[in-house]
Amino acid sequence: MKEITRRKFIATATLAAGFALAVQPQEALKAQVITTNAKGLLAGAVKIPVKDGEIPAYRARPAIGRNFPIVLVIQEIFGVHEHIQDVCRRFAKLGYLAIAPQLFVRQGDVLKLSSIDEIRPIVAKVPDAQVLSDLDSTVNWAVKSAKGNAQKLGITGFCWGGRITWLYAAHNPQVKAGVAWYGRLVGEATELTPRHPIDIASELKVPVLGLYGGKDTGIPLDTVEKMRDRLASRNENRPQPSRSRSEIIVYPDAPHAFFADYRPSYRKAEAKEGWKRLQAWFKQHGV
Repeated sequence: MKEITRRKFIATATLAAGFALAVQPQEALKAQVITTNAKGLLAGAVKIPVKDGEIPAYRARPAIGRNFPIVLVIQEIFGVHEHIQDVCRRFAKLGYLAIAPQLFVRQGDVLKLSSIDEIRPIVAKVPDAQVLSDLDSTVNWAVKSAKGNAQKLGITGFCWGGRITWLYAAHNPQVKAGVAWYGRLVGEATELTPRHPIDIASELKVPVLGLYGGKDTGIPLDTVEKMRDRLASRNENRPQPSRSRSEIIVYPDAPHAFFADYRPSYRKAEAKEGWKRLQAWFKQHGV
């Protein structure tokens, strides 16, 4: 088989419908899965021009109007599958232009892999610099081609995307606010991941709300407390308006991925409360 070039692969990649193969909802969980219809929305797959071609993304916004506030929705390691697409539609129902770019597409199609053990090596090859650049391109596309308002830009992400939410808020001063759902905060500095949220906390100017689970076995509470301390130290050493300060909320009984309604980890009460906090946070900070 002839090797597909990187540019051609990016140009021909598409989004899959439904849930990623690795996380198909079990029969017992299907009743709890939230399904948001597209009535009154313009919703579906789009292509985002990036430095080396195009990447697929899912976009949802009200069908009528313009100058919509923008929300970047950052995927879990399972890619831009049905859950992430539904989150975009939830935002669109609230009047936002929500966009979820497929950020692993150069490294592989995680949507078609059947186990998390197959997915992790692909995700491990994704450079932060590539992700931040693709998100810059997504913002540009949102403003130029999708009737988005650059002055009202927010970002939210889950798990892998939670970590990226912190990093992008530090990277792009255009961001008005971010909400990071159980994103990893510490890690080893490597060529692909040179910095982690703990490293940018002291310079963060964009208000980010972190939502974490007290029973998250993958993100120890001591790392959450270290991040809190770094954020508090920044406030003490470099005073800033209260509206610009970041905050972390911990739900004591919640595990990792408590917002993921298609997984056993879902906790309805905490997910619902977190979603309300997200909406209030965005409104408070002008998104």
